Amino acid sequence: MSKFFGRFKKEEEEPIFEDQVPVWEDRIFWVETLQKIALPVLMSVKKDSLRKNMLLESKSSEGSKFAYLQAFARVFNGIAPWLELGPNESEEGRLRDKYIDLTIRAISVAVNPKRNDYMFYNEPKQSLVDMALFAQGLLRSKNQIWLNLPMDVQAKIIDELKNSRMIAPYENHWLLYTSLIEATLLEFTGECDKERLVYAIHKFRDEWYIGDAIYNDGEDFASNYYNSIFIHPMLNDILVVMRKYGLPEGEFLDVQFMRSSRLASQLERCISPNGTFPVVGRSMTYRTGVFHTLSQVALLRILPRNIEVAQVRSALTKVLRNLFEGNQNFANGGWLITGLNGHQTEIAENDINTGSLYICCSVFLPLGLDSNDPFWSDDFAEWSSLKAWNGRAVGSDQPIDF
Repeated sequence: MSKFFGRFKKEEEEPIFEDQVPVWEDRIFWVETLQKIALPVLMSVKKDSLRKNMLLESKSSEGSKFAYLQAFARVFNGIAPWLELGPNESEEGRLRDKYIDLTIRAISVAVNPKRNDYMFYNEPKQSLVDMALFAQGLLRSKNQIWLNLPMDVQAKIIDELKNSRMIAPYENHWLLYTSLIEATLLEFTGECDKERLVYAIHKFRDEWYIGDAIYNDGEDFASNYYNSIFIHPMLNDILVVMRKYGLPEGEFLDVQFMRSSRLASQLERCISPNGTFPVVGRSMTYRTGVFHTLSQVALLRILPRNIEVAQVRSALTKVLRNLFEGNQNFANGGWLITGLNGHQTEIAENDINTGSLYICCSVFLPLGLDSNDPFWSDDFAEWSSLKAWNGRAVGSDQPIDF
């Protein structure tokens, strides 16, 4: 009898071990991946040929109207902290110098109504989302991009941001788009529409994020990554500006940073030992964009004390290698294709198009940290799920006591 049942006894599974490459190779891979994704977009806009070149997939006819702004704004939003490091004599520093110049030239085309790739239309309504993401990119690269733009280009951007006020946001996280645009105007001009700036903060602080309430975009029991993709990163950047200018709502920043830190710890735990993550909710075609808050929290150096910076880098590097080391997510010409890992159009919502996909660049925010920062210089570290499934000590998932 024992021999019979012994036939069905499972062999003990071997722990998962990551191949540990020299630590400096992680940053090289991140920069190479950034170029792989961003260069076709930036170069095409600079040459005034994005509309001509970009392979456009869209489930709606409206998608073609704003897809180009989406692609450009989302690339810029994600790479802006890296550009903000500025040039230096290193190989990467010289590369950054080229990308700073490329981005400035691309912006000059994008805001020029006489060029084919002019893209700052106030219709359709979806344009508001990416005007806000573009503004957020400017906040993230004030010294290297905004201050180096020609004055006439700066003036045109200010006009475009003010013109976005004619777009009425939905009464949900869209309020943050108007607020972020006003925060950008405040930072660059010293003036803004204060009511539009503070309204979203009041809604989130006083209504939607009370106690254990979880903002769900109006869908009961919704499970998605929107808190990470849009909400927390925008709240963080808006409140930084509000505190800088002494607005009372800026005092909410400390609590908001704690909440972002808590969300970052949950996102880190979502990364499996194999570098995958749960496919839940909307916008799974955003790929690494679902880790926007984790990347921003790393950039701001506000990770929880029980999470090593190296384990975040190691986990995100594994995810990036799964998705972008090969070419399964790229079409001819280097354009992203619709899907999570491969061409999977059925996973996309009706408002998704090729331009939408470039929010994946938000994962690159930690490249805004110098290469000597512990995030990049510390040795490989197992992330939470890798520790847990390998039977190693891993701390409990600790809530924050507010």
